[in-house]
Amino acid sequence: GVTRLLLTRIPFFKEIIVSSFACDSCSWSNTEIQSAGRIQEQGVRYTLAVTSRQDMNREVVKTDCATARIPELDFEIPAFTQKGVLTTIEGIIDRAVAGLEQDQPVRRATDEEVASKIDEFIGKLKQLKEVHSSFTFIIDDPSGNSFVENPHAPQKDDALVVTHYRRTPQQAAMLGLELDEKPADSAEGLRNEVLQFNTNCPECNAPADTNMKLVQIPHFKEVIIMATNCDSCGHRTNEVKSGGAIEPQGTRITLRITDPSDMTRDILKSETCSVEIPELEFELGMGALGGKFTTLEGLLKDIRDLVERNPFTLGDSSTPGKTEKLQEFIGRLQEVKGKAKAHFIMDDPAGNSYLQNVYAPEEDPELKVERYERTFEQNEDLGLNDMKTEGYESEGTSAR
Repeated sequence: GVTRLLLTRIPFFKEIIVSSFACDSCSWSNTEIQSAGRIQEQGVRYTLAVTSRQDMNREVVKTDCATARIPELDFEIPAFTQKGVLTTIEGIIDRAVAGLEQDQPVRRATDEEVASKIDEFIGKLKQLKEVHSSFTFIIDDPSGNSFVENPHAPQKDDALVVTHYRRTPQQAAMLGLELDEKPADSAEGLRNEVLQFNTNCPECNAPADTNMKLVQIPHFKEVIIMATNCDSCGHRTNEVKSGGAIEPQGTRITLRITDPSDMTRDILKSETCSVEIPELEFELGMGALGGKFTTLEGLLKDIRDLVERNPFTLGDSSTPGKTEKLQEFIGRLQEVKGKAKAHFIMDDPAGNSYLQNVYAPEEDPELKVERYERTFEQNEDLGLNDMKTEGYESEGTSAR
């Protein structure tokens, strides 16, 4: 098809761009308008009392962000539901009628009651065109670029009230205007933004991108999710780090798995967390699998993959006896994911791990969370014994 553009000026208003599209194959055509100027300093509201057929012929510029209303019928055309148009008041009503009639055959087949009500409303809209009684036509445009013709210009039109107003923050955001006075690197901005930085793929060392996002876990704290995707070899990895400090006490979380639905519980396993399943005589030490934000089923799957990927356990380098034991362990692990009951224990000396309480904020009868004082060895593993955060400046000065 062919699209034609025309820059034209509306008297006593401003310049607009009229675009017209026509298709020779199917004869479909379409027209729309765009403002040729910038968004105005203030929004505008036109309120017209329609009392005669001549008022129906008034020219109207309705941008795509403008709202058109007829209060007497509780009728409204919301913003961004139609393209901008240069038409008349009668044309806007005709366009609304055509839109309502478009799906009426389907409605009559599926919901006759709704279709009859819409038919009744369409009849009321068509009666407006005859102007048997006066009604009010309102166009509200936050961008200030809509227009209703004043046929008496430059004299005042008593039937037309033009009101300019200051936009609300919501209207400014709808128009894409930046009103946020906070600095771009503020903490609030970082929470709503995915940060990206360059790195190298851990598998093939090709340049790759790492995405980083702050996420608030309900009833817990903020965490940092980092994901790397390599376009060269397809390697993907993700890691979770705590967004807060090391807690004053360690945390031991015990979940009694009684139902397959427990597999859908969210889990945050920090790098310092160890995992234990007593029924399987299984224990996963600190640092294994790194930080994970997943579900209980996802963590058990990662544990299985960790066992299967090790060439010294199930590969060519394994011994027959060890292979049989590990195959039995994998089978019992699958039973835990299915029907078998078991205890799942997470022990995190740093206190930065989390297991979802599906009854939150109420207590979960199957979930037990214990706080405990760390031992000297645990503080040593976390590097806290030699960490001095107070008085170090004065000691350094006296030593010199």
